[in-house]
Amino acid sequence: MNDVAYQNAYLLMTPGPLSTTEGVRRAMLRDWCTWDDDYKEITQDIRSRLIQLGKCTPDNYTAVLLQGSGTYVVEAVLTTVLDKQGKLLILENGAYGQRMATIAETAQIPYDICRFGELNPVDPQLVAARLDADPSITHVAFVHCETTTGMVNPLQEIIQVIKQRERYAIVDAMSSFGGMQISIEGLNIDYLISSANKCIQGVPGFGFVIANKDALDQCKGRARSHSLDLYDQWRVMEDHDGKWRFTSPTHVVHAFHQALLELQAEGGIPARESRYMENQKRLVKGMTAAGFSALLPAAQQSPIITSFHYPSGDFSFDKFYESLKSRGYVIYPGKLTEQATFRIGTIGDIHPDDIDAFVRVVSELNWLKC
Repeated sequence: MNDVAYQNAYLLMTPGPLSTTEGVRRAMLRDWCTWDDDYKEITQDIRSRLIQLGKCTPDNYTAVLLQGSGTYVVEAVLTTVLDKQGKLLILENGAYGQRMATIAETAQIPYDICRFGELNPVDPQLVAARLDADPSITHVAFVHCETTTGMVNPLQEIIQVIKQRERYAIVDAMSSFGGMQISIEGLNIDYLISSANKCIQGVPGFGFVIANKDALDQCKGRARSHSLDLYDQWRVMEDHDGKWRFTSPTHVVHAFHQALLELQAEGGIPARESRYMENQKRLVKGMTAAGFSALLPAAQQSPIITSFHYPSGDFSFDKFYESLKSRGYVIYPGKLTEQATFRIGTIGDIHPDDIDAFVRVVSELNWLKC
């Protein structure tokens, strides 16, 4: 079993923050000056590597890093890219799509929301019908991997519908980028959003946007926030060789750079996706053998996180959680509003042998008394 569980007291089987490697943690032991050229070079190398990971050409796409959690970056995009004549359509099938609606409501961005329910993927044909019925919609935003359930939405089909109707596409790929292959330029995505502490396996502290340069270049003066002005953040990084507008999380940035190097050493996104998929496959097999059932059918399931039904009406998640934690594993509570579930992540520095050890512990627990 991977010894990270012992080094850190427990293995984080969550959708992020997640268990990191010793190399990533060691990268945070050095202090950095935000103005120093060496540090700015790290920022520039990160930006370049993100463009490559997204299968983009630097002539057409750029990467912008922004302090804060993933939600900060979602808010930066939504409050920067729509002008006063713009209207946003949000495709929602979970808590994180609903969070976009909360951001739009708070920022007074004109928006509409197309709800599909927590247990249904986004239907591209319904999206097409909504766009055809409302020509005032200029931008469409949705979550690729909705970690409310673990569902993966049909990215290519949704983007095709959006771009055929000449709307801007905003993709929250918080829990998928780096762990699932996405050709950003090939799909013609305008803005893809993710975070340092997800599938690239860094630590929390900043997020990033991979943006179409032509689309972002039109956003000058649109931002509804000073700190979250994505356009200004981009221009400062472009014009000052990787400088951040405000104080950046230097230790986190260096850890993320190390995580990118480790992703490359692993074999890139294809190899990492393969590992995550094997993790998830073994998890479902082992949990099923232990008496649990997965919430979603395999065709809708991402390799990132899996929801499981409570096995009985008197099942106590809290007791189950504490029993697992005392044995070196931390899992996630459910986020569904209508069904009793809990979630188990299969990303981070977790390997198939770790999953095998985890399901053995689950099978040995007297969970019926939990």
